[in-house]
Amino acid sequence: MYACSKEESEVNPEEKNITFSVPSNFPTPAYNFEDNKLTNAGFALGKKLFYEARLSADKSVSCGSCHQQFAGFAQLDHRVSHGVNNCQGKRNTPPLFNLAWQKAFFWDGGVKNIETSPINAITDACEMGTDLPTIIAFLKNTAPYPDLFNKAFGSTEINSQRVLKSITQFTAVLVSGNSKYDKVMRKESGTAFTAAEMAGYNLFKAKCASCHAEPFFTDFSYRSNGLDQVSADEGRSHITGLSTDIGKFRVPTLRNIEYTSPYMHDGRFYSLDEVLEHYNSGVKAAPNLDVQLQNGITLSTTERDQIKAFLKTLTDNEFIKNTLYSES
Repeated sequence: MYACSKEESEVNPEEKNITFSVPSNFPTPAYNFEDNKLTNAGFALGKKLFYEARLSADKSVSCGSCHQQFAGFAQLDHRVSHGVNNCQGKRNTPPLFNLAWQKAFFWDGGVKNIETSPINAITDACEMGTDLPTIIAFLKNTAPYPDLFNKAFGSTEINSQRVLKSITQFTAVLVSGNSKYDKVMRKESGTAFTAAEMAGYNLFKAKCASCHAEPFFTDFSYRSNGLDQVSADEGRSHITGLSTDIGKFRVPTLRNIEYTSPYMHDGRFYSLDEVLEHYNSGVKAAPNLDVQLQNGITLSTTERDQIKAFLKTLTDNEFIKNTLYSES
């Protein structure tokens, strides 16, 4: 049911049969590896590429630099992503897990395919600042990559499709579905919410779940949550060209939220208390403000504590600490 158990978390990719497993409380994924057969060698190659800083323009930044496992594959304490030459990006680094269920990627949904999503980071001047031909030339002339591609794909040929497919074999396997919440939903023996967690869960369903829908705690839609009267970032409208999408961003997952601060598309809030206070009293009457936030979300101090107690049940410690996903 789950990709890796606690007992297996110390096993190296070469020793463990890498699988993509769907938790029983999850729906069918959008991505299924039909045209990208998952193998140990492909996963190991994708993982090595994910953590390879020499792929960036100044050889200082890898995918794993901004997507840190201990932060739910987000970037701890960085308001926005930090790339080559200490360049600061425009938006907060989103966490990477359960990507196989997404049909669009990034805060504005500008990419529709998980396999092509790394291209944005590779080519962005404030992220890796390079291009695929440069990366391919490096890999062709750098050991052990020709051998690793041979093991993964049956020949030493290195091309953009193989680079992207191998990275996807790593990122799509990043399934986070074994939190306390998941165990309670699956009615696993010995797991139950505390009184505070249950109260928080009921509050969450009443006040938050219309956007942060279970089981992913996002409905994958794009909304304005009233951070500013006028958004400095065009948001979704950069992709659609629609004025009605100005200041709208993808509803983020709340899974592992205990570890994925700072929050919001621009990383302006560093604590859950700040986030809850925004919804309680800080929502601005932005032109495209989501209709469900017209009056904010009023919460007492007790209710905030209860919601925070529930949100912490979304932490998947086995995923966060699983060395199968860690840099070797």
